[in-house]
Amino acid sequence: MTDALNDLMKLKYPDKEWKTFTHAPIPDNMIPEVFTETINKKRFYVTPDGNKYPSITTVLGGRAKEGIQKWRERVGEEAANKIMRAAASRGTAVHELAENYLNNEELKNQEVLPLFMFTQLKPELDNINNIVMQEGGLYSDKWGIAGRVDCIAEYDGKITVIDFKTSTKEKKEEWIENYFIQCTAYCEMFEERYGRAIDQIAVLIVCEDGGVQTFVKDKKDYIDLLQPAIDEFWAEYDMESAQPVLGESAEVSERLVPRR
Repeated sequence: MTDALNDLMKLKYPDKEWKTFTHAPIPDNMIPEVFTETINKKRFYVTPDGNKYPSITTVLGGRAKEGIQKWRERVGEEAANKIMRAAASRGTAVHELAENYLNNEELKNQEVLPLFMFTQLKPELDNINNIVMQEGGLYSDKWGIAGRVDCIAEYDGKITVIDFKTSTKEKKEEWIENYFIQCTAYCEMFEERYGRAIDQIAVLIVCEDGGVQTFVKDKKDYIDLLQPAIDEFWAEYDMESAQPVLGESAEVSERLVPRR
């Protein structure tokens, strides 16, 4: 954070200490360009080779589908949609504030709830440094998956895949196994693309009441759950109904295949 910006942040938030983060990014010319495409209401990433791999969040979404459906039935469709829209908006805003801070930028979003949640999360963000990647697109030819990682950096001095989450209330660890599998997938993608080992994964959850949960894990504890999740996704995905989108060639659509 520049001296002038640091002074500005201190004027706006006099009770906070503001850190200047060091960056050690992957060079732009080494980062593959990937973009998303929706096929049969599922998010896929298109790799530079034209392969189409499902998003890891899409892959894992099926594991929580039954619980989400029961919740929607309990609260009603209209209320569920309203809650999910608010949660998505809140999550996006807090992510953007965290990204501003880690990039040594002024905080752009001044909405009360996201800003409050960010300030509660800030002490955990201050454990981050030597940032390698933020919101970076990744994919794995080995696993046939792709995604966009929140942050890869040193966390408490160890190279870590870091995922930021927001929540209405605190979560029990047994409820969030998917978060750990998701981060494990990012480890696999990053290591395959760049040949650099990841030491650990960290999931940082900030709640609307100001509570913060930190989960630091070893990917080795979740790697065995990744392939079954991918297999389950493809088992449920109706390949025969996957029609090419407008303008898509038959050659490219044939690359929409599971990797096992």
